[in-house]
Amino acid sequence: MGNTKISERGTVERAKTGNYRWIVCILLFFATTINYIDRQVIGLLKPTLENEFNWTELDYGYIIMFFSASYALGYVIFGSIIDRVGSKLGYSISVAVWSIAAMLHAAVRTTLGFGLVRGLLGLSEAGNFPAAVKAVAEWFPKRERALATGIFNSGTSIGAVAAPLLVPWILGAYGWQEAFLITGALGFVWLVLWWFFYEVPSRQKRLSAAEYEFIHSDNEAASEENKSAIKWSRLLGIRQTWVFIIGKVLTDPIWWFFLFWLPSYFATTFKLDLTKPSLPLAVVYTATTFGSIGGGYLSSYLIKRGWPVLKARKTTLLIVAFVVLPILLARYATDIWVAVGIISLAAAAHQAWSTNIFTIVSDIVPKRAVSSVVGIGGMSGSIASTVFPLFVGSLLQHYENLGNTSAGYNVLFIICGLAYLTAWLIIHWLTRRMKPVDL
Repeated sequence: MGNTKISERGTVERAKTGNYRWIVCILLFFATTINYIDRQVIGLLKPTLENEFNWTELDYGYIIMFFSASYALGYVIFGSIIDRVGSKLGYSISVAVWSIAAMLHAAVRTTLGFGLVRGLLGLSEAGNFPAAVKAVAEWFPKRERALATGIFNSGTSIGAVAAPLLVPWILGAYGWQEAFLITGALGFVWLVLWWFFYEVPSRQKRLSAAEYEFIHSDNEAASEENKSAIKWSRLLGIRQTWVFIIGKVLTDPIWWFFLFWLPSYFATTFKLDLTKPSLPLAVVYTATTFGSIGGGYLSSYLIKRGWPVLKARKTTLLIVAFVVLPILLARYATDIWVAVGIISLAAAAHQAWSTNIFTIVSDIVPKRAVSSVVGIGGMSGSIASTVFPLFVGSLLQHYENLGNTSAGYNVLFIICGLAYLTAWLIIHWLTRRMKPVDL
């Protein structure tokens, strides 16, 4: 096997002889789906757990803060580990630990206990994206990476759709403990499939020579898979890393808000019954699936049309930043389905943003540094997400004391609407004359 450059026509013909890379993509998709089911269970059980343990909004904010802070630390740990031990073993460790942590929620009986197991869940779930983005960089050429990332990243949406349908049913049929146990056990099923099917291309015996050549048709040497990791001190000194940091810091908190507070928003503003399967939430999170795959498809399409890679990614990011803006009007929605439509648009745009901001990492840094850069940026985004729940909890508590919780959500929607355009302007400034870096 080699990495000889082949013609465009030959590339297409050879690519048809093997599609193992898409099996890898499906595995990444299911891992991400399980990841988001596990993390969203607590948001859907929030009213039940508030009654069970007498939580206030601020108590819940602290619990989410534990998750976010640990998630930030997990990015630091797993971003480094995965670049050292590889995507196969690193991903396996992450999934095994987060599945155990998810199931442990059923055993705790105090607010502090929930904070601690939530912290373990966040620590281990942070390994998902460094491992998945690295696997995409290993298995896909640049012109397919955004689409592949969009497909696996849509698992965040599918998980968010499945959870509002699955968790209330388990809650009603069995109880809140069983909701944590059943969803947590899904990760162990995935682990068996991952260990059996996955290996890096240079060691995957099921991979054809033609597909191997196609994977490396960007002239990115396969030897990158086995090179040593790059020190973080070097990575923090380049603008490429800061592009991802900015993209995560200004937008990750918005996604956490969509995940952890939207159920409560619909319950308090529109009297949605969260003890039953929630169609409005399912619609919102279904829309994010289209955003994730559509955002990946758009930038990949532009690249295939001859656009420079970075220009295609940035143009897509700008489009989705504008698509988020209508959420500024959510405050005027008096009908639940009007609110669902506006929020669905913004949430879908976030996933399109997420797909392309993750893909940019594999475009502008070497494969052997991908997980580390994702770890650095993910950690930074999670630190921002750690602070944001405290702000959200305090803000909503303040307006709840005034008897107008909806006004607090209105303030939050304004922040959501402006975050992406602000991030894009900074990213554009950082990348005006940027080229891929060779470390």
